[in-house]
Amino acid sequence: MGKMTRRVAIVTGASRGIGQAIAELCARQGAKVVCVARTVNEGEHPLKGSLASTVAGIRAIGGEATAVAADISSEAECLKLVDAARAAYGRVDALVNNAALNYYTPTVDYPTNRWIKAFAVNVHAPFILSKAVLPDMIAAGSGAIVNISSGSAIGPGRGPYKDHTVRGGVMYGASKAALERFTQGLAQEVAHHGGIAVSCVSPSRVVPTAGTVYHKLVSGLDDPRGEPPSIIARAALLLASEPAERVNGRVTYSQQILKEFGWIDSGVGRGIDAAGSGYSQI
Repeated sequence: MGKMTRRVAIVTGASRGIGQAIAELCARQGAKVVCVARTVNEGEHPLKGSLASTVAGIRAIGGEATAVAADISSEAECLKLVDAARAAYGRVDALVNNAALNYYTPTVDYPTNRWIKAFAVNVHAPFILSKAVLPDMIAAGSGAIVNISSGSAIGPGRGPYKDHTVRGGVMYGASKAALERFTQGLAQEVAHHGGIAVSCVSPSRVVPTAGTVYHKLVSGLDDPRGEPPSIIARAALLLASEPAERVNGRVTYSQQILKEFGWIDSGVGRGIDAAGSGYSQI
């Protein structure tokens, strides 16, 4: 029996990269997966990847998945996708808030509408989707909400600054820091229900994906400085499947949590040989 057998999981940003890896792993572990993104078919986005490809890959290995196209910057579309998940499979047992948006623009040049939309995807959507699925979890007495954060949530500290490089963008870092605070606040709120875990995980090292290659955060999909998507996918699976009392309120890093729970023997990167964010330390 898989770690997610008989569970229904929503994974946002599932058309490529980390979200695709999480969706595929959850399916391999027995979940019925609702894959959410804006790109339905190959060729609709400049980057390779689509919901159709992710769902086809899951079905090819004998898994069960359905695609739901949605722009999660819209509250109405967030609610529609949760309704679609229930229509397809019944109640929602797990939610992975993975989708993220950034334009890597200096603040002085950042268009206000893009800033607002990025916060809508990175922060508001996890709130709206969590609020929408929590009634299912409260009724069942179990469930998991896993938020995917980023090392960008770690601020640069106070000046003076010798390095003026903006790593990940001011907006992106601010939104991910907000997501980590939201995680621990919601975890405290749901703790009295028992059986529900709200957690947050970032990659310990940058993950080579079509997106990180495009933004030149890595040199290629085989960049040795990175960790493969399978690592963060396993960390998300751990947080979605372990008993709530062991992971509720955790803000952590992929290799850190995998090593702590004995899923890997050793690790590197944030949370192991480099400090994490303030929220990961409390």
